[in-house]
Amino acid sequence: MAELSGTLTALITPFRDDAIDEHALRGLVEAQIEGKVDGLVPCGTTGESVNLSPAEYSSVVRITVEQAKGRVPVMAGAGSASTSHTIELAHLAQEAGANALLGVTPYYNRPTQAGLYAHYKAVHDAVPLPLMLYNIPGRTGADLALETVLRLADLPRVVGIKEATGNIVRAQAIARALGERLTILSGDDVLTIGMVAVGGHGVISVASNVMPQAVSDSVRAMRAGDGGGALKQHQRLLPLYEALFVESNPGPTKAALAMLGRIAPEIRLPMVWPTDATQTLLRDVLTTLGQL
Repeated sequence: MAELSGTLTALITPFRDDAIDEHALRGLVEAQIEGKVDGLVPCGTTGESVNLSPAEYSSVVRITVEQAKGRVPVMAGAGSASTSHTIELAHLAQEAGANALLGVTPYYNRPTQAGLYAHYKAVHDAVPLPLMLYNIPGRTGADLALETVLRLADLPRVVGIKEATGNIVRAQAIARALGERLTILSGDDVLTIGMVAVGGHGVISVASNVMPQAVSDSVRAMRAGDGGGALKQHQRLLPLYEALFVESNPGPTKAALAMLGRIAPEIRLPMVWPTDATQTLLRDVLTTLGQL
């Protein structure tokens, strides 16, 4: 399997008439690969995974794998508040052809560090796919401590961590301790080049849904040691990075893609379509970036 580094897109899930829009999803996958991204992540937070039925989840992963045709790895989001349900999703992802799993820290339950270790170990032991940890305490209410990451790194199929704490110092500590053992990916577009500078290996990007080539160019430049080129591209994209998070993800990203004619304007409750003010901001940003 190709290395899970560089720019991996956290794919949105397109809907039409409240069903998976297969045609739009295949088009999005193709656009990502044409934009030179390094991997695809269906059914994560950005993919509204918690609002998908098991059949829909399987379908999204399968379609993504089919359309990718082995050109880039597919790392399926497989996480929930329940360990047993997470394992069920992981099995579905494996059956659908995913190359790896992205396992979010269980949310709402607020498990202890012992519970977090036991959760990830159970998933690791149940499904023979590479497993990437995903720490996003702002959404889950539970922070995967560095000491727990160190323990989990000893499991043979734990291959990396998506670090979405918003704390570059934390990412630096992980890189210093485990940079040769784990792939460390930014969970925030705005922090990617900073995280790469202190030992990270790329990003699971939301913004690359909209501008895959530009995001992947920035990350590739930074990883190649062209900090000046990466910074120039980063500063150009910064208004997009910020606009995509003025409301809860993936609302603004879906609105941007709908403006570009790539998806229907649909999102599932409890998410709602972005406000007129947010849509105006997105339209202005996309126009400035030459996308409209």
